[in-house]
Amino acid sequence: MGGAATNQAIEAVWRIESARLVAGLARMVRDVGLAEDLAQDALVAALERWPESGVPDNPGAWLMATAKNRAIDLARRHTTFERKQEELARDVGMRMAMERSDFDAAVDDEVGDDLLGLIFTCCHPLLSREARVALTLRLLGGLSTPEIARAFLAKESTIAQRLVRAKRTLRDANVPFEVPRGEELDARLPSVLEVIYLVFNEGYAASAGEDWIRPALCEEALRLGRILAALAPEEPEAHGLIALLEIQASRTRARLGPGGEPVLLLEQDRSRWDLLLIGRGLEALERAEHLRGPLGPYGLQAAIAACHARALSAEETDWVRIAALYDALAQLSPSPVVELNRAVALGMAFGPEAGLQLLDRIAAAPSLREYHLLPSVRGDFLAKLDRGTEAAAEFTRAASLTENARERELLLRRAAASQEGR
Repeated sequence: MGGAATNQAIEAVWRIESARLVAGLARMVRDVGLAEDLAQDALVAALERWPESGVPDNPGAWLMATAKNRAIDLARRHTTFERKQEELARDVGMRMAMERSDFDAAVDDEVGDDLLGLIFTCCHPLLSREARVALTLRLLGGLSTPEIARAFLAKESTIAQRLVRAKRTLRDANVPFEVPRGEELDARLPSVLEVIYLVFNEGYAASAGEDWIRPALCEEALRLGRILAALAPEEPEAHGLIALLEIQASRTRARLGPGGEPVLLLEQDRSRWDLLLIGRGLEALERAEHLRGPLGPYGLQAAIAACHARALSAEETDWVRIAALYDALAQLSPSPVVELNRAVALGMAFGPEAGLQLLDRIAAAPSLREYHLLPSVRGDFLAKLDRGTEAAAEFTRAASLTENARERELLLRRAAASQEGR
């Protein structure tokens, strides 16, 4: 295998194995920052050795063994690491004199718990929302600092500082590397779900930049969501979230026109929707529905998405059921954005006047004043009522508020069409 091919293989292995590697090391050393450093050392070793020796039959095991050897060397040379090693030995009932094979077996145990522990550590409430997203993409998604910066249109230095501060915060607070249990799990799970949801949403409808969709972010969120749902099989909201993401992702091919322009939901060619992803989403929703209690916020959103997925055409969409689901969501998780979406559902189910009435009641909400979708929805209702001039003004205002170039172009086209009475 040539050098370029080997480097490509290493990159692929790293993307697949890095989360498992960091998770296993973090359980050993109780420090996600140190665990990432050890994993990076193993990656550097692979880059140095594999072009000559070839990619091992089990590259993940090679990386783990190399990182563990590095951890043992550091523990023997540095007092700080010796203390960490002694703490580890007490935790797992071993001492520094144990055999290397025993050490390997200890680290390879409970891989699932390791990954789940890493997810909960990256999404700890001590960290800001932005830090949770960045750290999750870094340690669980395997994305580099430049990749994260490009995804969120931020400076590399900003992302790098955010990552350093996040790892320092976790270390200084001595946050335990563990999966919370009982009430603490219930309290922490929303933070984890929110991060995965935010990552997906930024990929599904980018808030800024030249592209409306960033598929790589959607794919990372799906991967993380699937891991979480598999590792927490009794958590209905984990299944509700992955159901929502699978169904939303099924529309990706239909959401862009030939020139990369956005195609709205009701105008999409549904034959281009991915039936495999829809099937996976509906199965996850069914699992969420059969677990304890009623559907949570993500489960309800997944049920709404399922209404669209089950409709063979836009005209067959069960908007009355969607409106009822939004009513339930508004009761369970009230917010101006939920009310905005409920207004859309009401307008589709019972006519644009019904939607406008709700919009008028929520328009003064501070979080919606600069939110481009409020005038966009209002413009849509006004256009359906043949109030073209007013609709054009609303679409123009929406275009002025969005930071996404593709969406701005769409809104300006809708403004022009409304003004012309089309």
